[in-house]
Amino acid sequence: MRDLGTPVLDNHMHLDPEHARGVEAVKDFSRSGGTHLLVVNKPSWHLGPLPESREDFEHVFETTIKVVERASAELRGRAWPVLGVHPGLVSQLVDAGYGAAEAGDLMRAGLEVAAEYAESSDAVALKSGRPHYDVSDEVWAASNDVMRHAFSLAAERDLAVQLHTEATEDLTAVGEWAEAEGLPAERVVKHYAAGELAGVTPSVMSEKDRLERAAEGGGRFLMETDFVDDPDRPGMVMGPKTVPRRVNWLLENGFEDAVENAHVETPRAVYGIDTHATLA
Repeated sequence: MRDLGTPVLDNHMHLDPEHARGVEAVKDFSRSGGTHLLVVNKPSWHLGPLPESREDFEHVFETTIKVVERASAELRGRAWPVLGVHPGLVSQLVDAGYGAAEAGDLMRAGLEVAAEYAESSDAVALKSGRPHYDVSDEVWAASNDVMRHAFSLAAERDLAVQLHTEATEDLTAVGEWAEAEGLPAERVVKHYAAGELAGVTPSVMSEKDRLERAAEGGGRFLMETDFVDDPDRPGMVMGPKTVPRRVNWLLENGFEDAVENAHVETPRAVYGIDTHATLA
């Protein structure tokens, strides 16, 4: 198990103990120097049938919480769950015959179940967002309503929110929506972010050019792989060893302050977690 001399957090990884590598991917992360993980539940339709009721989301969250417990046992630090509803579900539901508003109602119900599971577990964030592809005005409006509901639920429970959104470097309006619901914009995280982002906190994909831009920018940021743990797409989007390797690269290139920012200071500010105190 490699020690890079710092906590190393992958802010957005999926683990599938039923169909893919599951905890074996965590072992790769740990051996490479990784210490902490935020494990985001896979889209509900990847872990079961298309949901038709709020109860249909329960298996997704229970599976994620259980695999996080197993992941923590493999780490010098620990893992935490991120529970919620992937915004792409709206298209799955509309394709299955739901109206956009009806799909939004079901997704809000799923987020409420996620919030209940978060309260009874050690989850640190909810997952929400809006489609990153072209959709109708009705689907876009319904998706934004779902996202705002996630902000409200998170504010009530002292949780952060991780967002899946369109590619952009400006989510100022979204941050303002979060603030209006009582959630500080800093506690809203855009996953799969570029090196800079206005409005909310970026979780930067661990490509060297994006990381260099984030490090030189000086603002708060996190690092992630978005590892999808899909047996048909091994290593997608990035493999579980990537964040530790990129941390080592940052340290070798004089970005010690950026590493402290991404793996200690920003996790504390966004999620309220202490990556030093949780190291074994």
